[in-house]
Amino acid sequence: MSTRRITASLASLVLVGSLACAGATADAAPRKKAPKAPKNVIVMIGDGMGYNQITAASLYDKGRAYKQTVGTPGKVREVTGKPAFGYERFPVQVDMATTWNEGSYDPLRAWKDFDYVKVSPTDSAAAGTAMATGVKTYNAGLGVDPDGKPVENISERAISMGKAAGSISSVQFSHATPASYVVHNKSRNDYLGIASQEVASKMTVMMGAGHPAFDDNGKKLDKPNYKYIGEKDFTALQEGQKGWNLVEEKADFEKLTKGKTPKRVFGIAQAATTLQQARDGESSEPYDVPFNKNVPDLATMTKGALNVLDNDPDGFTLMVEGGAIDWAGHSNNGARNIEETLEFNKAFTAVNDWVTKNSNWNETLLIVTADHETGYMEGVNADPNWTLLRGKKGTMPRLSWYSGDHTNQLVPVYAKGAGSKQLAAKAVAGDPVRGKYLDNTDLANLLLDDLWANRTQAAGSKKK
Repeated sequence: MSTRRITASLASLVLVGSLACAGATADAAPRKKAPKAPKNVIVMIGDGMGYNQITAASLYDKGRAYKQTVGTPGKVREVTGKPAFGYERFPVQVDMATTWNEGSYDPLRAWKDFDYVKVSPTDSAAAGTAMATGVKTYNAGLGVDPDGKPVENISERAISMGKAAGSISSVQFSHATPASYVVHNKSRNDYLGIASQEVASKMTVMMGAGHPAFDDNGKKLDKPNYKYIGEKDFTALQEGQKGWNLVEEKADFEKLTKGKTPKRVFGIAQAATTLQQARDGESSEPYDVPFNKNVPDLATMTKGALNVLDNDPDGFTLMVEGGAIDWAGHSNNGARNIEETLEFNKAFTAVNDWVTKNSNWNETLLIVTADHETGYMEGVNADPNWTLLRGKKGTMPRLSWYSGDHTNQLVPVYAKGAGSKQLAAKAVAGDPVRGKYLDNTDLANLLLDDLWANRTQAAGSKKK
């Protein structure tokens, strides 16, 4: 586990010192050629999106499933079908443990006792911190180590290298996962403090729900609710302070996807907690309750964020969260869980298209994963056994829920592009059913300790 306990400013001093030492010893011994470092890094996190969340969405959308598990305790096997979504065809496919600093994963116990993965799971703050900083922490901690001390995240490292950085989500921008790539706070529940840090940050793009003037149906409130951002900070954004351009209306999010853009964008969609998941109505089938009309979808946000970030010639890092997959998991709502997973997949398509049209896989690393599984989704009549989800295209799959909380299940990691082979090499632990897996800290440490260690801004690149 990494022992980095440094803020962004201190990280810069360490980086300079490392470069000076490297220069002093350059003539002493030949050095191996460093692996190609990605210019752009895009991490897509389906919050709460385990294997079966993907399976439920693929059964509904495509009528097929890629990877499921079936069997009795101690005799569980993986059943592999045909890939349904683009990332399921990526060259790197491994698994990931999602534990917090006091949690653990025993691969043998996990498949002998159905209830084992329910014990002491991570929350999204600790998971996000591990994925963004390479340091495990306590549940509720954001960008801090177990002692509450700030630790550098990959956004800060990118900025120190002259790159742009963005963090966007389908839930509140000051919620745990998007915040873990930006702030340092001892509690994920300090929404106003988190929002203040985000407004004061050097990020290039921040987007999400959390608008103080609208409810979960996208309707304007009689009186603003400053729960997720303080009135002072919101006013500062409205007035264009700290160099931000505030985007609120759906049409303006759509304008960001094409042509010239502002240098920095803070986008707050006109919805309170989620873009769509928390809207009124009881869903028994995906999309049977009309979506909020005045908010952009995650794919539009993603396109807009990429169009802003790629203005930087030095590259960028971007975290895209399908945050409401988790919310639907907590409420055991299969229809809206499928909706949110498919919305996340649309955002993936937007990213994949951007790489092929505006970049290439030799300079961009794309990682698609989850921070943990939520809801313990399984096929019907599971517990104590593992059963298959079943369904046909266009119909609600047959599934069951066995928790209203997070679990310690291994989650999938799909990767492609610059650095993906190095990420795969970190999967050294073994699971008897899923195969090789890495730790959630490996995502950040791949960059902070390996590919982006001792890197400076590309020579001759033009500063903004």
